[in-house]
Amino acid sequence: MLTRLKNLFTIKSKFEAFLVIYGLAVGAVERGFHYMQLYPGIAGKLMFAVCPIAVFMAGTRILDSIDADREVR
Repeated sequence: MLTRLKNLFTIKSKFEAFLVIYGLAVGAVERGFHYMQLYPGIAGKLMFAVCPIAVFMAGTRILDSIDADREVR
């Protein structure tokens, strides 16, 4: 039963990885808009800029792990 539950949260293909990355990006942009409202001026813009950078780093890691998993198999 735990194996079946684990398989629900395992990213198996690049398509699934891109869907996860898209979801992260949408959330990051939404958080960036909240930061711009909370911190007007340059501080809000800098906080907004940091949000997508975190998604780029996470997306790269997700895609690399998909490629590394294919090499092992």
